[in-house]
Amino acid sequence: MNTTIGAADETRLRQDLAAAYRLAARFGWDDTLYTHFSVRLPSRDGHERFLLNPFGLMFDEVRASDLIVVDMQGHIVQGDAKLNPAGFTIHSAVHMAREDAHCVIHTHTLAGMAVAACERGLLQLNQISAEFYEGVGYHAYEGVATNLEERRRIQAALGDKAALILRHHGLLSVGPAVADAFYVMYYLNRACEIQLACAQLAALHSSAGAVTEIPPAVSEHVRQQLLRAQHERPLIWAAWLRQLDRSDASYKN
Repeated sequence: MNTTIGAADETRLRQDLAAAYRLAARFGWDDTLYTHFSVRLPSRDGHERFLLNPFGLMFDEVRASDLIVVDMQGHIVQGDAKLNPAGFTIHSAVHMAREDAHCVIHTHTLAGMAVAACERGLLQLNQISAEFYEGVGYHAYEGVATNLEERRRIQAALGDKAALILRHHGLLSVGPAVADAFYVMYYLNRACEIQLACAQLAALHSSAGAVTEIPPAVSEHVRQQLLRAQHERPLIWAAWLRQLDRSDASYKN
């Protein structure tokens, strides 16, 4: 891994991560002060570090300068703020295990937590969920994630995948950049929203008939098609940033 980073590079990482918090608030993904998004900074003197939101700020308040720097032992090495131990446990687990997981996003959305409580997890109900065919890990619920021993099990459950469903808890996504991890979370959560809507429709309107799933061979075909379109993710991220800038660019401060 590259161990050097310029001031302009760190500023960009901070602004991208702060933008992710602001966008999440717009999309209704926030949970008061809870859940976290993190970005790995290049190591310094052999020590891994990552940016994390300070405990106490709402998502729509986060600015680039507010983000704190935390090491893998849970120590704040830059910034004057509190740290949520559960956030540290989950995010450090992923950053430690995955060299490519430069950004980690964790949410407690209604749809995500509903699907996380379903025995079969994410179903193949639509084109969006097909992108995650055989691409989602599952981690059993162990309580509030304050036990550092849980990190090994989170790592094993995620494996080499870009998405993880934390049973009875929420969703997690990873990526080589904020743009990638945010894209994965956006569409993973959208797939969960559609699944929840299908369940509600089937329960309320029997005339709609049974909910049907996409055949495995078709899901795999669609997954491969969408994987070939990954180069479009930075374009989507840039469009989201323009939306933010038109209404409130204070996340950059």
